[in-house]
Amino acid sequence: MTALTTPARRAHRAAPRRPAPTEAVPRTVLALIAAGALAVVALWWSDTEAVVGAAGWLTGAGRITGLLAGYTAPVLLLLMARIPPLERSVGADRLARWHAHGGRYLVGLVAAHVLTIVWGYALTDGRGVLGEGVEIAFHFPEMLKATLATLAMLGTGAVSARAARRRLSYETWYYLHLVTYLAVALAFSHQLATGADLGEGPARAAWYALYLGTAAALGWYRLALPWLRDRRHRLRVAEVRPEGPGVVSLFLTGERLDELHAEPGQFFRLEFQAPGLRWAANPYSLSAPPHPRFLRFTVKDLGGHSAAVARLAPGTRVRAEGPYGAFTARRQRARRVLLLGAGVGITPLRALFESLDGELTLVQRARRAEEVLFRAELRVVAEQRGGRVHELLGSRAEVGDLGAALRRLVPDLAAHEVYLCGPDGFAEEAVRALRAAGVRRSRIHHESFAF
Repeated sequence: MTALTTPARRAHRAAPRRPAPTEAVPRTVLALIAAGALAVVALWWSDTEAVVGAAGWLTGAGRITGLLAGYTAPVLLLLMARIPPLERSVGADRLARWHAHGGRYLVGLVAAHVLTIVWGYALTDGRGVLGEGVEIAFHFPEMLKATLATLAMLGTGAVSARAARRRLSYETWYYLHLVTYLAVALAFSHQLATGADLGEGPARAAWYALYLGTAAALGWYRLALPWLRDRRHRLRVAEVRPEGPGVVSLFLTGERLDELHAEPGQFFRLEFQAPGLRWAANPYSLSAPPHPRFLRFTVKDLGGHSAAVARLAPGTRVRAEGPYGAFTARRQRARRVLLLGAGVGITPLRALFESLDGELTLVQRARRAEEVLFRAELRVVAEQRGGRVHELLGSRAEVGDLGAALRRLVPDLAAHEVYLCGPDGFAEEAVRALRAAGVRRSRIHHESFAF
């Protein structure tokens, strides 16, 4: 494994430059989603002749919230279907944020739909709300499935709340979210059976197209394509190298890796074929520019899955989904670039530091010197490329104002483009400091590790 032992000797092949992404694609995607929602509202409006009395208003509210929930669910799945054009143009980080915001919207719609439809029917039938709810659940067509779907969606929404999510490992969160696929399938049959607004014409055909198209996208990009790539590239663990306390670098070798077209700054979802690690594909960023013969990832012990990675034996097979993410050189517009990272967030920045053009400055934030990663490697890269490396060490109290500290280390900070990666608290503080220092928001590129 001599080719993997000294970073300075590696002959990394630079990723091909592609046109820089613009905001046109994200705005177009959001516009299409909004247009679909407006079409759903228009469908409800055209099918509603009049609304009379409290029962009518409540039932009408139940219909529109149900339709919007039925539309939102597959849209959220499409955002996370790992469709390459979306991943490259919008970015996995932004798609995840849209998905999280939309998930909260979906939970609200589902709750409002259940409450208003049961209440409206109760007023119409002259029955109590609880009795009406039991009647609907057990005697309306497909309602047992809808009830299970509702409980699954509300439960997933509860564990996705920030306070609850912090207590969950990535693996637990991942498996719980798989339940939503079943919930959406169950809800689909309920919508067709009881959704009077869908009728038998174009609206129903569009509904089928949306759900079946979503199922096809998920089946291809989440199942079939990773399986085909696994067969073609045959990735295996070549070396696990300690980097620091609780941190290891993982080197994967395989066949025809150049056909992956990976770029520095991107990440893969890796599923290790080892006991206790199968069936969960965790995201890990490249920590060096991709090489035709191997890929390097650096992993910090943040849970059961990442801790087990450090114990992987050479030869372990790996299924890799990706590459994903738009945190790449394609976003670079300015010649002066600041790479600002903390913790394991330094991982994609280390790969970018070796591959970006221009005047580069890398600042690594850490509490203690022993927590600094890639110190020797970064110095070698800086010497070879004429870049600068700084370490910002100490507690918040010791460092003081982050903006002032950055201005001392990076002259003319406002003229820099910034690639930012690290824990959420650090990233939020850094964005505020950079904005206060005059860095335009469009020049701050942020990669988040939140799930």
